[in-house]
Amino acid sequence: MENPTIQIRYEGDLHTVATHLQSSTTLATDGPTDNHGRGESFSPTDLVATGLGACMLSIMGIVANRHGWDLTQATAAVKKVMAADPVRRIARIEVELRIPGDFDRKARTALERAAMGCPVHATLGENVEMPVSFIWD
Repeated sequence: MENPTIQIRYEGDLHTVATHLQSSTTLATDGPTDNHGRGESFSPTDLVATGLGACMLSIMGIVANRHGWDLTQATAAVKKVMAADPVRRIARIEVELRIPGDFDRKARTALERAAMGCPVHATLGENVEMPVSFIWD
């Protein structure tokens, strides 16, 4: 493979260390406790769910920056639900986006549309249920 983005090394005992090659930032994973791991770090499926929430906030941030809106205290709470039948997989990722500040209806619509258009959401598509709630504080 030419020009990989991420390098991942298996450390044993279901642990990996991933390195983002552009920044040299690393993160560790462990298997989940319900699938032979010790839950000592994010599991690979946790990272998928994390990616969805982070992507939604990031794409909302792009729109907010374009309009001069402040989203610095916005948060995403994410719940991953696994299924075992017919194969082990992520069945559902619930996302609750909490956005503080005074946003009018037009701004809220633009930010909600941005969140729902994030690339991770589009990639998971019909394969995973992804209910999203927006809480405007």
